[in-house]
Amino acid sequence: MATLAVAAGVAWACLRWRPQRVEIEGPSMMPALLPGDWALGVPARRFERGQVVVVEHPGRPGYELVKRITHVPGDTIGERTLAPDEYWIEGDRAGASTDSRHFGPVTREALRARILLVYGPGDRRRRVR
Repeated sequence: MATLAVAAGVAWACLRWRPQRVEIEGPSMMPALLPGDWALGVPARRFERGQVVVVEHPGRPGYELVKRITHVPGDTIGERTLAPDEYWIEGDRAGASTDSRHFGPVTREALRARILLVYGPGDRRRRVR
């Protein structure tokens, strides 16, 4: 009976949060995320400054990136103020990242998920902040 309850709980959590597996492929988020890390992302109702997110590249539909939100709607970057649905994303390692510094802000619609934790490899398991 306990096994059934655990299975039901896992099924409910998957339906509720629709988690997605994300493989980190490049060095742009080092040292927070390393190439070869496996992370868990979940859709979010709100996105906030500092969160690590999965975002669709604005110039390559279907291609997803993992970056950090550095500016949110209403923030000013240089002479530009972000619109109500615009976010500025950057990799933690500037020299190795293709991000808003190259293609400008992304829309709320392009933000796919928030990265919650790294689950693999085993020695790197932890929450992502």
